[in-house]
Amino acid sequence: MSEIRVLHILQKHTGSRNPNDSYRKKPITRSKQEAIDNIIKFKSEIKNIEDWNKIAQEYSECGSAANNGDLGMFGRGAMQKAFEDAAFALEVGAMSDLVDSDSGIHIILRVQ
Repeated sequence: MSEIRVLHILQKHTGSRNPNDSYRKKPITRSKQEAIDNIIKFKSEIKNIEDWNKIAQEYSECGSAANNGDLGMFGRGAMQKAFEDAAFALEVGAMSDLVDSDSGIHIILRVQ
């Protein structure tokens, strides 16, 4: 398999890469622990794709939030290593545990 497609929800924190460059146009002031706590809460609230879409659109801090966190098709070498390794390890339809990358804390849903 050369390419996969995933959705993700991102919470940035003050230690993230580009913490002041958020899709939400608000300065990021939360700690890493607060970002982790938010992602854990979001993950516990997701029971179906509609829940995912609502949370991604309302809370994800990546530009992909407008498309439910959809990053489109990508292959190896296109994403940060921690994110890519987690995404490629998922089966289609599976959701990741928390993923810590330079961009912040994510959960990933593999859709293709």
